[in-house]
Amino acid sequence: MNYSLQTLQAALQPEQWQSASQKLLAKMLAEFMYEEIINPAIVEEGEKTASYELSLPEGIAYRFQAQPRLFDSYHVFRDTMQRREGNEWFPATNPFQFVLDIHTAVGMTAETTAHLIKELSNTLLADAHIQTRQAERRLDLTTLDYAHLEGEMVGHPWITFNKGRIGFGYDDYLAYAPEQKQPVNLAWIAVEKNRAQFYAVRNLNYRGLIEENLGKHIMSQFEATLQGRDANPEDYYFFPVHDWQWQNIIVPLFAEDLANGAIAFLGRSDDAYLPQQSLRTFSNLTHPQKHHVKVPLSILNTLIYRGLPGERTSIAPKVTEWVKSICDRDSFLRDECRLVLPGEVASINYNHPYYTQLAGAPYQYKEMLGCIWRESVFSYLESEEHPITLASLLHVDDCDHPLISQLIAQSGLSLEAWLERLFNVILPPLLHYLYRYGVVFSPHGENTILVLKNNVPHRLAMKDFVDDVNISRHPLPELESLPEELRAVLLSEPPEGMCQFIWASLLICHHRYLADLLEVYHNYSERQFWYQVRQAILNYQARFPQLKERFELFDLFAPSFTKLCLNRNRLLTYGYDDDNDRPHAAVFGKVNNALYAVADSVASWNSTTMR
Repeated sequence: MNYSLQTLQAALQPEQWQSASQKLLAKMLAEFMYEEIINPAIVEEGEKTASYELSLPEGIAYRFQAQPRLFDSYHVFRDTMQRREGNEWFPATNPFQFVLDIHTAVGMTAETTAHLIKELSNTLLADAHIQTRQAERRLDLTTLDYAHLEGEMVGHPWITFNKGRIGFGYDDYLAYAPEQKQPVNLAWIAVEKNRAQFYAVRNLNYRGLIEENLGKHIMSQFEATLQGRDANPEDYYFFPVHDWQWQNIIVPLFAEDLANGAIAFLGRSDDAYLPQQSLRTFSNLTHPQKHHVKVPLSILNTLIYRGLPGERTSIAPKVTEWVKSICDRDSFLRDECRLVLPGEVASINYNHPYYTQLAGAPYQYKEMLGCIWRESVFSYLESEEHPITLASLLHVDDCDHPLISQLIAQSGLSLEAWLERLFNVILPPLLHYLYRYGVVFSPHGENTILVLKNNVPHRLAMKDFVDDVNISRHPLPELESLPEELRAVLLSEPPEGMCQFIWASLLICHHRYLADLLEVYHNYSERQFWYQVRQAILNYQARFPQLKERFELFDLFAPSFTKLCLNRNRLLTYGYDDDNDRPHAAVFGKVNNALYAVADSVASWNSTTMR
């Protein structure tokens, strides 16, 4: 308790709280404008920036300056934010007051508003702790390994309530939040085989997997624990669980199974793990090349409960085999891109005995117990290769130093040359899966791993197949041989929906923030940035002219496309409903495509270089 109070008091200082609040309010203004939740009027227009005013009921208004960006986005200058009540203007720093001010005007219910304030409060509490930690111990992030760098990240760049974590208490936050970097020895349980299902890729069996992850000594201890209860270890599967899940879900909701011996607590493994940004996935600190483990965590964070859907958990190894088989057969992906695909190679699913019989039960009750083992990216790396998540390129430390600036400085390349390497490492394998095979990953900042060599982008690694791989709904011959069991689970999308996995997941969810960061910190032209992205796509298309019909079918250069909205989903579309299926991104209006907008830059550049 004393430690918790000291930590809390250090984080909740007035200046820290106001700084975190001001940053969050600026983010809310920018993202709510992008998603057209609010539509402030331009009251004065300058050469690069404009002054905006948002008028609300009862004489309340907000004004601020912002710089419009491509993709219909905005950079809000937080020092210019003001709030008017009556006839006086005051500095605006309070996101809670902002939510109360706008909620009726934008159509939020009181219930949604109340829950949103809770999520924003949890987010700000975490932000204050992160700021305090950064100020207390300055780190050279370029020297951190993959797992520890994950703990330096500050959350989803687009979602404003990105650390809502409804279900965590403050003690849970200190123990389990990735930014706390608290190593944990995972708890393990045993479940009766006649109640659970084990799946694995070919050439991987259950006992070999568990011995590799536990070690023979701990496995023998666990078997002895079962034997001491007059149970036969051969009748059980072993797998790890999250401590929070054990205390808050497994014990109270699976108590009958604990009582009758269908589930038994075994103890803890020797290896130390750290949670990744997804909260429910852990990387092995003791042996980094060992599997990552993904376990259910029934808290509401970002848009969903962080459970493991039973049907997807079960099919994960087969999805891995299929996704990898594409790469293995394709010389461009295998030999030129040298794409790394850390696969979900084994899984165990355990259904609740009663909720699975209840048609229409909230989905959170059908995702409560299981485990997925994913290969570690380190098992694929060569000498001098260093993996980082793509999300880390957006990180700015407490001294106002972007990580990407440090990487570029140490690489010996110019900013333009470094970005050219980045885009030509990331895009070709993603485009090849899309155009050649009608398959897309979700390449947002956490799923996408950038493998550096001497701090230069070297090759790409992609993870999280079972949750995020989608296939073309438009019939393609390459998908005709897809096994029916995979077709029943993998989501399919029409052509524009397939393109959204590049547009929304990569360009909107990551690259637009990177473009903004580089303009702010390096005065690097946003148009030049998007021109380079476009050029990388054109380079790929020139490499495979035989796929011209696919380039037209999956037209990434369309003038505009449907706008997917993550904040609108929570505020207006889905709210905090407890439905039988996971919510999907809200759809609202259109967004102007930056790749189309910079086409004249490409033409101008091409004509100049041809002279």
